[in-house]
Amino acid sequence: MGTRNIDDDVTHDLSALLSSAHRDFLVRNNGDEVEISSLHGKPIGLYFCGSWYEPCRHFTPKLVELYNELVGSEEFEVVFVSSDPDEELFNDNFSEMPWLAIPFSDTDTIKRLYETFDVMGILQLIFIDSNGKVSTDNGVSIMEEYGVDSYPFSRERFYILIDQKEETKRNQTLSSILVSSSRNYLLSKDGNQVLVSEIEGKTVGLLLMSCDESCVEFANTLIEVYNKLKDKGENFEVVLISLNYEEEEFKKVLETIPWLALPYKDRTNEKLVYYFDISSLPTLVIIGPDGKTVNSNVVQMVKELGIDAYPFTQT
Repeated sequence: MGTRNIDDDVTHDLSALLSSAHRDFLVRNNGDEVEISSLHGKPIGLYFCGSWYEPCRHFTPKLVELYNELVGSEEFEVVFVSSDPDEELFNDNFSEMPWLAIPFSDTDTIKRLYETFDVMGILQLIFIDSNGKVSTDNGVSIMEEYGVDSYPFSRERFYILIDQKEETKRNQTLSSILVSSSRNYLLSKDGNQVLVSEIEGKTVGLLLMSCDESCVEFANTLIEVYNKLKDKGENFEVVLISLNYEEEEFKKVLETIPWLALPYKDRTNEKLVYYFDISSLPTLVIIGPDGKTVNSNVVQMVKELGIDAYPFTQT
């Protein structure tokens, strides 16, 4: 999981951790005060972020969605620890959050929490399990990859998820990669739904890209290669995995590509980043007709060889 604190056996007392000499409560964005003692025995997430930092603005809505899925049916809470430079930014940021927060005015406690957990960046989500022990300090990537499946955010649960991921890769199929519990289809350029099962048995390229210039340039190159392969009758398909797109940008791109795409903001988009350990964009992952990964990234191969790169089995 890439966590620094995963072997930390310190047991934290939440009251001592989150309170100050003059405060034994946390706040909601409507001004309500919630006693810290009510959190005892619950897994909690300490959410360190600042509204001025773009990755925080990108991640917060995802965490809100996941939080709303869990709260009400499970024992769980999030506590916002702000790095906003002034109270107005704090209030704007906190207004979008349905969970609790350390009051902005309590700068001593906020500073102490950053020091206690050695928080070096602007965006970090640290999970403390129901026993008061840190289970991971890598909660952002865990939540993006596993979502609510990571509940109850214990070390034991994370180990199970790792084992399941390894097992999934051993038994990988195209459907296991692209189908979710709520969706078994992809989108064509005209917005029609195409069942994933219809492209099983083909060589499939998963194109993970954003809307920056280098990604768009490669997509144009790939379009030429794709069309030539289709003209030759090759059994090849591409699926767009869009990352960091605005909805209108996604719609425009969908109209220009000749292949299929995962729906806009589908959770599988982000999950595949972690599943394939993507470190740069664009990335073109090749899945063989048997559903197994043939090549983890053929972007450079396509740039250099064009259509001669097919079927992308070179290393």
